Amino acid sequence: MKVLLMRRSFITAMAALAVGATAAAAQQPIVMHAATQFNDDHDYNRTLKFFGEQVSKHYGKPVQVVIHGNSELGVERDYAKFMNQGISVDVSILAGSNMSNFTKAGPVLDVPFVFRDRDHWNKVIATGGMKPLYDLIEKQSGMIVIGTCGGSTRHLIATKAMTNMKELAGYKIRVIGAPIQSKIFAALGAKPSVIAYNEVYNAIQSGVIEGLENEAPAVINSKFYEVAPEISLTAHVVVTRLLVVSGKSMKKFPKELQAAILKAGEEAGKFNRDIQAKEDQGALDQMVKAKQARTHVFTERDKLLEISKPIVAEFAKEAGIEKILADMQAVK
Repeated sequence: MKVLLMRRSFITAMAALAVGATAAAAQQPIVMHAATQFNDDHDYNRTLKFFGEQVSKHYGKPVQVVIHGNSELGVERDYAKFMNQGISVDVSILAGSNMSNFTKAGPVLDVPFVFRDRDHWNKVIATGGMKPLYDLIEKQSGMIVIGTCGGSTRHLIATKAMTNMKELAGYKIRVIGAPIQSKIFAALGAKPSVIAYNEVYNAIQSGVIEGLENEAPAVINSKFYEVAPEISLTAHVVVTRLLVVSGKSMKKFPKELQAAILKAGEEAGKFNRDIQAKEDQGALDQMVKAKQARTHVFTERDKLLEISKPIVAEFAKEAGIEKILADMQAVK
């Protein structure tokens, strides 16, 4: 009888422990893993932190968004691969070109003169004009675009002042590895070269190239103004970055959390756009005020648009997004 009582007591104790463990597990926050190449001060990291706060707010329960910064989990192309596979990374902010292994549609957002200017870009976002593109990206890549980030404008950063097509001719410019970039800048009369970003400073200093195209905050961060202090205000690209969540990760979450993620994603996109709009102009003003750089109005920007238009259209045709691009560009 004594042995029987001891057995019952043991079973009861084990059952209580199991119930307690289950309750404790239920109270543990859901964890989402975010990845960036940057440190905590970068707008990507600040945006992902804000995203995590908003997810918890809308879900009504704690959700822990762990931010792996400083390239801890690799670079953006790695994040895209992980999210496509549903491993390691649940959410990140990516350039469309870094999703190109999985979608032909994404890279169009990095092409010069897809948007006429920042005002046009904002109107396309406000009217939902990018949604068809995002739906296609999800279908092709398995990654869900939950927010539109960006808003900085890219200009020509050079060792010489350029204000018109004649002065642009022969400009030795660094471009990213996407063939469309080289094609457009060659058509504009420049001489494009594909050079790794971390080699650009030395390449300018040694005269291999005369500059690059970039947005003002990046010029400050990399101190490009030390070797290329002339900034021609072409605003040829309105930077568009995508706040993306893995479709495979999303399916694992409760429906209520999925809804919270979508809502928080939209809010985080606006949060980032507000940051970039403010800091982009602020960075330009800072360099000019400190006499680190000089800005120059490019008087023939309309010609840049005219020359680029058929090349952009050809790219869209190859990517199967002719109508999507036409609809976006038709927004007034």
